[in-house]
Amino acid sequence: MGAGHAHKLYRAGNSPVHDLPPHCKLAATFGFVIVVVSTPREAVWAFGLYALLIAAAAAVARIPAGFLLRRLLIEVPFVAFAVLMPFVAQGERVEVLGMSLSVSGLWGAWNVLAKGTLGVAASVLLASTTELRALLLGLQRLKLPPLLVQIASFMIRYGDVISDELRRMSIARRSRGFEARGIRHWGVLAKTAGALFIRSYERGERVYLAMVSRGYAGSMPVIDEVTATRTQWAYAAALPVTALAVCLMGWTL
Repeated sequence: MGAGHAHKLYRAGNSPVHDLPPHCKLAATFGFVIVVVSTPREAVWAFGLYALLIAAAAAVARIPAGFLLRRLLIEVPFVAFAVLMPFVAQGERVEVLGMSLSVSGLWGAWNVLAKGTLGVAASVLLASTTELRALLLGLQRLKLPPLLVQIASFMIRYGDVISDELRRMSIARRSRGFEARGIRHWGVLAKTAGALFIRSYERGERVYLAMVSRGYAGSMPVIDEVTATRTQWAYAAALPVTALAVCLMGWTL
């Protein structure tokens, strides 16, 4: 998979969550999200308990609350969509602060907001405690199709390469006195995008030929074999199993 690759969401640390094998954390996160989505929206108390579980996991991982909350801003577009639902949905209406809101829209907004926020929080917690390279190794260990793992690996690596190339092109434009101020400069930006595509395509061809010359035949060699003990699986399962118990109570109470 190549050298380690840090990302902006990752927060280096030494905690029991950081030390868990990546495939254990991936399976635990996926199981937790499935349980949250399966919970009836009327069980409002259950979502509060889920939030406490995420907070407890973040505390064990030594992830500051501010760090986690700032990363949750990525879901702002979904929050905006949820806020609109009570106004546009049909059906029974109810007066709230002088506004006529749809009852089904209110429940729908709550459903999207609660489940979406918890899902994003779990994903952010996973990314905060696991490097990208480790995530790819975890996906490989969980038997995700190798081709998909390779595509994800190349996307991660070449995302940085392309963004760095774009940054250099932007510096070159500014050094020549160019500054986009309106629609008249869209042509220059379009040419920049075209040049970036051509450079990226040519770079990809060179890298592929270099890989083939070194014996690449459609699959990447497994350099690090990631394994997990039963104890590590038990630690990772604590979050989704506890959430499952809460979900079952939500359906029965």
